[in-house]
Amino acid sequence: MLPMVESIRTDDAVDSPPEGTVVERAVKDCVQELLKSGVLEAARKPNLYRTALTARAIIDGLLEALDLCMRIDDVRGLAFIRVVDGYDGGDRDQWSHPLVRRQRLNLEQSLLVAILRRFYVAHEVDKGIGDDAASVHLDQLLPELNHFLGETGSDRQDDKRLRRRLEQLRGHGLVSEIDDDERLRIWPLIVHVANPANLQNLLAAFAQQAEADQGESS
Repeated sequence: MLPMVESIRTDDAVDSPPEGTVVERAVKDCVQELLKSGVLEAARKPNLYRTALTARAIIDGLLEALDLCMRIDDVRGLAFIRVVDGYDGGDRDQWSHPLVRRQRLNLEQSLLVAILRRFYVAHEVDKGIGDDAASVHLDQLLPELNHFLGETGSDRQDDKRLRRRLEQLRGHGLVSEIDDDERLRIWPLIVHVANPANLQNLLAAFAQQAEADQGESS
């Protein structure tokens, strides 16, 4: 049973909606947005985020049938989807879940996530956890990506490669559009998309490969 909503009536009020209808609609909108984008941010969708907090048990109950659950990062103002531990009660891990398979990042995208996450963490160290104004210029990202992937031999192609990967990550709710000053915002969800140790290992593996490639070419 959904919680009741307090209604405000006047003497001439007529045919108000059934009790609970407003809450049911809000919960439905919240779940649909979580399934569509995977995350709710208090800064960008305050009403839906508030619903996620107040109706957390109801939302988890609805997601349970899909082997999903909702996690809350109240410091950063995030509500996001996760696959439940022990997915489907069997030996299958979270990576086999259809939602995760559909949204899985490739290796180069994961590399860029690791680079962006490093910038975001540095911002939080400087400004404090919960400050969501982290931004980065393309000129800061390009040499980082080129260091790990190598240069294509064309500045234009290097820039195009970076922009294409950033646009892909924007579809995952990790970064904003690139503005006229060639800066972009890094959204707080980036701290939850992958295990930090795995990302560091990924960076180390790419760095090792980059050094090996440089050694062969010298």
